[in-house]
Amino acid sequence: MLTLVIWAVGAGLLLINIMLRTRILRLEARLKEQTGTQAYLAYLRQHAGKGDVAAIKALRKKHPELSLVEGKKLWDQL
Repeated sequence: MLTLVIWAVGAGLLLINIMLRTRILRLEARLKEQTGTQAYLAYLRQHAGKGDVAAIKALRKKHPELSLVEGKKLWDQL
């Protein structure tokens, strides 16, 4: 009986985890759509004199949802 309760609680927690993970992924995608790359590029242009590493770090500090790879790609677009 105890094993059945443990399995049921584990399954419930797994379902909750999956639901929350998909919700977070949808919210991140919506956030990226709303900010757009033009805002990122404008911010990078302001900090372009600092050098590539400092500008990408400043961009990622302001926009933590941006990955390092995406920041580097944006920097290359400048």
